[in-house]
Amino acid sequence: MDETIQRAFEQSKRIVFLTGAGVSTPSGIPDYRSNNGLYTHHKNAEYYLSHSCLTQEPDVFYDYVKTNLYKPDAKPNVIHEKQAALTQQDRATIVTQNIDNLYREAGAKHLVEFHGNLYRVYCQKCHQQVDWHDYLKSPVHEGCGGQLRPDVVLYEEGLNEANISNAVNAMENADLIVITGTSMRVYPFAGLLDYRNPMAPVIVINNEPLSFSFNFEMVQEDAAKFYDQLKV
Repeated sequence: MDETIQRAFEQSKRIVFLTGAGVSTPSGIPDYRSNNGLYTHHKNAEYYLSHSCLTQEPDVFYDYVKTNLYKPDAKPNVIHEKQAALTQQDRATIVTQNIDNLYREAGAKHLVEFHGNLYRVYCQKCHQQVDWHDYLKSPVHEGCGGQLRPDVVLYEEGLNEANISNAVNAMENADLIVITGTSMRVYPFAGLLDYRNPMAPVIVINNEPLSFSFNFEMVQEDAAKFYDQLKV
């Protein structure tokens, strides 16, 4: 661990973690766009995860999501745990694209789930929240016969306004921005960088090198190895 980077973490009071699928791959959850990702193996994945599929072919949507997205046996790894520990110290906010619930399992406090959470399920007819275990048994709500769905943002759907507002507010007030496990190519998530406090240093921890129009520190290594060495 570079001493300068360790010091940056220790001295910062308003860290923002921007994270993506690479955070959860060490927990056994596949990402989307790598060689082993969902989109590589499933050419129609974007359709299966769209509002159109949900409304026009609900059974196809349900089968795809249940088979490919739910990984209830996955556990938080060292990345989730170290970042969550910093939120518990009220020194960090996590803004994540991940929908896998692992940050909540790790005890993260200040958490913006930008694309929602698979393990929050509700009925589209009566809007009642339903236990995700019940959803994995059947997509039909026992109570009213309505169609259940996970509370995630599908293709063709808009983002939650509160999530946008909370993420932008965190970025504007950050004194350190740490990008982990994401290429920052998917919008509107990538657009959060436009709202960053220009005085806040940016550190990127990623296997693949990224490029931005502003100065940043690139740590090109396995994120789990980096966070394993990070003292919090």
